[in-house]
Amino acid sequence: MSLRIKAVVENFVRDLKAALEADIQDRIMKEREMNSYLDEREREVAEREAAWKAELSRREAEIVKQETRLRLERENLEKEKSVLMGTASSLDNQDGALEITVSGEKYRCLRFSKAKK
Repeated sequence: MSLRIKAVVENFVRDLKAALEADIQDRIMKEREMNSYLDEREREVAEREAAWKAELSRREAEIVKQETRLRLERENLEKEKSVLMGTASSLDNQDGALEITVSGEKYRCLRFSKAKK
């Protein structure tokens, strides 16, 4: 009977070791799968972050270009305004004429009237 108990105990211990080894292997596989999943998610997030940063950088560069273009357009507009508006100066003429220079051409205005609102 003692051999029989010993055999039962040995079978139990062998089965328990096998079940324990299978559980350990299962846990190892699950841990590997989880690590693989986490690595993949981290790569995806890193790729999205890199794409987002590249887009942000592109937009910032576009803003700088647009600001530069607007500044140049504003400067050109100011130049055009000064050319188109000309220079008006009231000269101490006997007839009281206003002399206006536009693009190098001089004009005289002898009569004035207030602008209507």
